[in-house]
Amino acid sequence: MNVLSVDLGTSNTVAVLSAHGRPPRVVDVDGSSMMPSAVFAGEDGNLVVGRDAERRARLDPARFEPNPKRRVDEGTLLLGDTVVPVTDALAGVLRRVADETSRQLGNKKPDEVRLTHPAQWGPVRRNVLLSAARQAGMGSNLVLVPEPVAAAAHFASFPGQTLASGQALAVYDLGAGTFDVAIVGATQKGFVVLAEAGLPDLGGLDVDQALLEHVGRQISHRDPAGWQRLLRPESTGDRRAQRALREDVKASKEALSRHPQTEVPLPEPFDDVLVTRVELEALIRPGMLRSVELLAATIRSTGMTPDRLVGIYLVGGSSRIPLVATLIAEQLRVVPTSLDQPETAVALGAHHVPQEGITMRTGDMSSTIDAVQRTRAMVPPRTGGFAPQGPQSGALPAQQGPPGPPSGAIPVQQQYPASGPQRPMPGQPSRTAPVPAGPPSGPTPAQQRPPRFANQGPAAAQPRSNSNKSWYIATAVVAVLVIGIVSVIIATSGNSAVAADCEGQSPDQQGMTQCMRDIAGVVAQEGKCKSGASVGSGQMPTLPGIQASTCTSKDNWTVIYYQVGGADQVPQFMEALTSTVKEQEKATWTGGSLSGEYRLIDIGGIGLLAFSVDDRPLIGFMVKFDGSNTGTDEAKSYFEDYVKPKATS
Repeated sequence: MNVLSVDLGTSNTVAVLSAHGRPPRVVDVDGSSMMPSAVFAGEDGNLVVGRDAERRARLDPARFEPNPKRRVDEGTLLLGDTVVPVTDALAGVLRRVADETSRQLGNKKPDEVRLTHPAQWGPVRRNVLLSAARQAGMGSNLVLVPEPVAAAAHFASFPGQTLASGQALAVYDLGAGTFDVAIVGATQKGFVVLAEAGLPDLGGLDVDQALLEHVGRQISHRDPAGWQRLLRPESTGDRRAQRALREDVKASKEALSRHPQTEVPLPEPFDDVLVTRVELEALIRPGMLRSVELLAATIRSTGMTPDRLVGIYLVGGSSRIPLVATLIAEQLRVVPTSLDQPETAVALGAHHVPQEGITMRTGDMSSTIDAVQRTRAMVPPRTGGFAPQGPQSGALPAQQGPPGPPSGAIPVQQQYPASGPQRPMPGQPSRTAPVPAGPPSGPTPAQQRPPRFANQGPAAAQPRSNSNKSWYIATAVVAVLVIGIVSVIIATSGNSAVAADCEGQSPDQQGMTQCMRDIAGVVAQEGKCKSGASVGSGQMPTLPGIQASTCTSKDNWTVIYYQVGGADQVPQFMEALTSTVKEQEKATWTGGSLSGEYRLIDIGGIGLLAFSVDDRPLIGFMVKFDGSNTGTDEAKSYFEDYVKPKATS
């Protein structure tokens, strides 16, 4: 089977192909193992990508975007006078990879495409990536692999490196756009992400900016107006000069990883500036210390210590900076490991992730409910969970506290909570449970970035009361279910037909179409309903192709109703929901003129009931969020008495 893995990075994209039974190899695009993830919008409306985009940018920089992945949340890009959807920009980059791969395969497509993504990407961002891959013609057999899982698999693939079942590895990923850290454990069938965190304001681009500002402080006084034109270009000539300057600053930064000093070429009337590694390290030390402190805090959150890990693995191009390894060795007393090229480690590692240990496939949410089981042991404060035991170096600590998933090896998709809010900023609680949150209001993340390289200290997890445990579990249940709904929609997009009784209906102020209201029952009449899917005070992300309404009954039951893209999606969702989770009961129901089925699931003593309606694109689920540990029997009774529609007299 021919398998293509693609790591679409902030600055560069790397593709790895395993074909005709041969070992994985990096695909050269335009004669290089790394293709710039850059796009250029031509005046004819066509997108140019990679090195061709960089060359065109010299003529008209206003039409150029060097880092479209960093703008994944913005929806559209304004390139010159052309508005380009972010999905189209990413699809253009992936299409260039797909075309080159197809050429090398004799105009055939790979049988499977694996796409890596940052650990903190939630369902909306992952959906953008999948949509871009489909638009790029990469086929329907798309597989998502979290970057730390791929990095751990790459580490374990090297001779002499061990990551046996029951051991753990820290992945320190410093890329161009962000910093991510994850503690990855090995099982017999795959890998487990025990903890993960990140800093959205730390990456190679921020190092470039720090060096640029340092250069400016030395020479701007000679021509303040000229320097301001470089920073805020007004003409095409100014933009060309700025682009050339930024390229030279980046090249100088990379040179300082190999040499103690170098010169930064500057445009006239400025003289070239000599910079040293010592100067650069003084500029970026506070930011790098933040990353190491976050690494240490993430390790501590698992109950382990650095010396008990198999190692600390450096990936991402910016991890080449010598100061990174120095600070890790000084602060954690462990010498980190860097194998091969850190830029290609993730793409190569995606090939080595076991087939049964890959995270969510498109249209496959099997076992994601097991992620909820993990969150109980991962919600601080820890009461014995992941406590170090035994003499084995790097051994995964035994899980104590509340019961977790069934014993035995558990694939990645069962271990890794693939949704939830994005990573917290330093000083906020670490993301250890996928508590849903809607899109933030106000400025975009780029506008909210704190001062670069401010020494803000580690992002330590804040303790929460044990009394909130049930609420977090139930919240995580809802998050996992939403992931599943998104997965089904992705898998069946374009192939669904809305039932005639539900087609063309507009939602009312409570977010319900008439089709949804037909099954809303007493809860909708006596309770409080509002548009969208919400959990507690948190609003779930708006999902494409879905109408949602949340009702809270007077008995504190929350019932979320969904109208999805088509009735044919409903059975897939119901099967995927319980494909590997032992349901307490599966049965049919009738009420009024409607019928359907329901599934009862027990999650740590909390009864979850998911239901569907025959021949209609309707899905719902109900759960109680008051921490009362309502069981499946009570959930079933409440559904029968209050939730399902009643016959009219």
